[in-house]
Amino acid sequence: MTALIPSPPHRPGRITTRLRGRYDRNLWFAIFVGPFVLGLVVFVYVPILWSIWLSFFDAHNTVTPTDFVGLGNYLDMLKDAAFRSSLLTFIVFALFIVPTTFVASLGLALLVNRARFAKTFFRSVFFLPTACSYVVASLIWKLSIFSGVRFGLMNTVLGWFGIDPIAWLSLTQPPWYWLVIVTARMWLQAGFYMILFLAGLQRISPSLYEAAAIDGATGWKVLRFLTLPQLRATSTAVLLLLLINAFQAFDEFYNLLSSSGQYPPYARPPLVYLYYAALGQGQDFGHGSAGAVILTLQIALVALGQGRFLGLGRRED
Repeated sequence: MTALIPSPPHRPGRITTRLRGRYDRNLWFAIFVGPFVLGLVVFVYVPILWSIWLSFFDAHNTVTPTDFVGLGNYLDMLKDAAFRSSLLTFIVFALFIVPTTFVASLGLALLVNRARFAKTFFRSVFFLPTACSYVVASLIWKLSIFSGVRFGLMNTVLGWFGIDPIAWLSLTQPPWYWLVIVTARMWLQAGFYMILFLAGLQRISPSLYEAAAIDGATGWKVLRFLTLPQLRATSTAVLLLLLINAFQAFDEFYNLLSSSGQYPPYARPPLVYLYYAALGQGQDFGHGSAGAVILTLQIALVALGQGRFLGLGRRED
């Protein structure tokens, strides 16, 4: 009787082995990362490319246009006084929000880093507003804190000093609405940048502060000549992120200044303008997409210019 000889085990080919990797590392990497990459492509890259494509067409009430207009939409947007005014609004907003948030987050980080007890508690308390919705925060600022009636929190405080109530969001001379917008945005994002500064502060060697103390340096001198130079890379990253986020401002402007969903009468940043241009009554996706591309290019140019001016990526001496 012929003995049964077991067949050799199946071995995958070289191509399959290379694709799967040693111990199937490539396979598991694809399993875990694949869904996120697919979502990124479908919900981010495809809409971006589609928006660029729409910007070259006359796309009214349709996302599959056929009337090619070339750069006509871009020229129309650059000639539009309302769009240029929205870009000016961003510049004003950036001049307000970037330095104030930078100073506030740095100050919070310095205070929390020097705390001798409950450091985790204070870090959590200051970071907690980051988890709050911009829409919710805007409504709280509008209806409770900076309400135009005398029962609002700020008007109540002013009433203690004999000051008449102020219509914070209705006055343009002086433009008190900037105080409402800037404080709402600063409260929401200062905790996040505080965490970044805390990470930078914890990287500074304590021996440097000991050497400064031996030399007699204290207070402002330590901050100016030791702490701030050591936080140069963190400060550059924070300023860059603040500027980009200022370009993307939408929720606070829309929810604070618009009434019953109507177009805000003043202080319209680019995204609010583009929202009404693309999703308003006309639904002009062509001009809206062209404006979005112009805004994206402006963000990229400003970010690159700021990064080069501040030395982002420059090798430390």
